[in-house]
Amino acid sequence: MKTKQGQDLNKDLKLMFIPVSSPEGMGEYMRSLILAQALADRFPRARIEFLLNRHAPYTAECPFPVTLLDSSPTRATAAVNDAIENMVPDLVVFDASGRKKQLECAQEVGAAVVFISQHKRKRRRGLRIGRAKVTDLHLVAQPEFIIGPLGWLERLKCAWFKLPRPKNIGAVFFPPTPDRQERLLAELGLERGNFLLFSAGSGGHKWNQGLATDRFLDAAKEANQKTAMPCLLVLGPNYPGETPDVEGVHCLRSMTPMDFVNVLDAATAAVLGGGDTLLQAIALGKPTLAVPVSKDQPARIRRCVEQGLVLSASLPTLVAAAHNFVTEERQRVLRHKLMQQTQENGLHLAMKHMITLIEDRL
Repeated sequence: MKTKQGQDLNKDLKLMFIPVSSPEGMGEYMRSLILAQALADRFPRARIEFLLNRHAPYTAECPFPVTLLDSSPTRATAAVNDAIENMVPDLVVFDASGRKKQLECAQEVGAAVVFISQHKRKRRRGLRIGRAKVTDLHLVAQPEFIIGPLGWLERLKCAWFKLPRPKNIGAVFFPPTPDRQERLLAELGLERGNFLLFSAGSGGHKWNQGLATDRFLDAAKEANQKTAMPCLLVLGPNYPGETPDVEGVHCLRSMTPMDFVNVLDAATAAVLGGGDTLLQAIALGKPTLAVPVSKDQPARIRRCVEQGLVLSASLPTLVAAAHNFVTEERQRVLRHKLMQQTQENGLHLAMKHMITLIEDRL
């Protein structure tokens, strides 16, 4: 494929992803990884590079070249700008990260700048006039019913200063594929529609001087004892402990984004943290018990509960809530409500917007 200027995008395109990265969460990294892999499929010879915090445990697993930073990218402006100037990318994606000087640096080397926000505070940050003027595309990885529409002042600001208006895309994930799902379930010894999935996210979130994932393990044990149904617990790559050996609960250290979506789609129901996987479960119509494991998740879960799409629990009440959640009646009510919602996979929308931006700019 060539642009009007005759540039061969398959050969020459350079893309840089700069997600928030830390020893705790990994939602931004996983979303950026999904987008990067989708763009790699679209432009097979493109050069793709990630900038990641060296203290994040998943850096060694990234399938793309990585530049390691001493902290989260937002706190490493000099190193980020050096990497941008060295690569001279055509497109830079700041996933919930980046300072104005970093966005300016990307624009100065000729890159198209994409900013992804996932809650109101980040969206407001992306709409600051100085930042928005050096942003070509602002994507919001939340459905509008969760994050809410722009306020009148934000709409006025976009119109008055001719700023790019944020585009809601919702959850970003690879769609499940029957062949891959069948092979994966066979490897795990699970049957479609006959197991419960548990995941607290990255595995690094703390609770009461312990770990949220350990609390999820307690809930999985309870669910297995009540239903005799196999449970799959994904510990997360940031989980620091040994992999537990528990009868009735299959514990995995981590899964690729594609594999996780396939097991989520195949599960009877799920118990999840309130991050991106919760939105994926809703889009897939999966009954879910949602548990906040970080400070940005309670409001998101509350909006989903208000819509009748999920049930919720806190970490202290999780074991008891899981005991009640696994009843068929609780899940039947959720399935009925989920069938009425129209959330879709944000990957398709994100790709449409980014490919258009690439083709228009190059």
